[in-house]
Amino acid sequence: MNVSVIIVTIVVILLCGIVLFGAPFLPTKRAQIATALNLLDLRKGQLLYDLGAGDGRVALAAAKKGLRVVGYEMNILLVILARLKTRKYKSLVSIRLQSYWSADFRACDGVYTFSSSRYMKRLDKKLSGAKKSIKLASFAFEIPNKKCLKHSNGVFLYQY
Repeated sequence: MNVSVIIVTIVVILLCGIVLFGAPFLPTKRAQIATALNLLDLRKGQLLYDLGAGDGRVALAAAKKGLRVVGYEMNILLVILARLKTRKYKSLVSIRLQSYWSADFRACDGVYTFSSSRYMKRLDKKLSGAKKSIKLASFAFEIPNKKCLKHSNGVFLYQY
């Protein structure tokens, strides 16, 4: 079998798995990233979790502000791209090939997500058990039955 056919097959399988088991990759635009980081209002050195880190653009913008970032991404190709994009900030950024559902949220100060509506209720439940104050910035999708603190440029801010 041709090597290129094998590679294409693997890529298609990976991408199909992501679509079936997670949200598809839709990059956040610079304006919404800036809005989310401003709404979160985290200080230099605080820890941001980027749920569905994609190509690393949110992690990169946060690291440029001095934030520590842990990005969670299920697509190996996007993990590689995000790690390449953020390599200059490797002391601040960690991009993990891992589902954020298994993450421990006790250490983070803020969370950013551009997920889908079907995951927001579950995320709310996960963050509701936090023992410390955590801010959540969600682009495009609201958490059902939870009042947001602020809303700007398509980004919703919540406090836990």
